Order: sequence, then structure tokens, then C-alpha cells
Amino acid sequence: MNNDDKATPKVTIYSASWCGFCRMAKDYLNSKKVAFKDIDVDEDADAARYIVGKTGQAGVPVLEIGNETILGFDRPKIDAALSANHLV
Repeated sequence: MNNDDKATPKVTIYSASWCGFCRMAKDYLNSKKVAFKDIDVDEDADAARYIVGKTGQAGVPVLEIGNETILGFDRPKIDAALSANHLV
């Protein structure tokens, strides 16, 4: 990780290939030209355990934008977090 990575909040989406809301969330981020890391919880059991531990829920999508965790495809919360982290 270089210094630029530390200065720029990262966006991570925990998703599953079968999840329609996950696809909608990724399409939405792409439409806003926001780079993100996509982690498929069906492929990564550690990531699945991580989000359950962090949120208390097993549902997807879960988005981490900066220091904020957003459960589900919640456009207003996503927009607020992107704006607060100067990503849009």
C-alpha cells in the first residue's frame, strides 16, 4: 500500500454472484465512476465470517465506504458516504 492509498478511502463491496441487489450496487458505483473492490462471500469464507461478525447479519451486499458500513443497496446512504469521503 502506498501513501496515496492511505489518503483515499477505499470502497469494498461484499457480494454474491446470485444477488440481484449486489449487481445493482456494483452497477450504481460504476455509473458514478467509483472504483471498488468486489469480494464474493460465496468464494471467500473468511470474508463471509468477517461481515457477519461486523454487521451481525449474513445478508449481502455489504458496502464499506471509508469508515462507514452500509447494509444492502441503500442509495441515499451510499451517496452520503461517497460524498463524505470525497469520492463523488
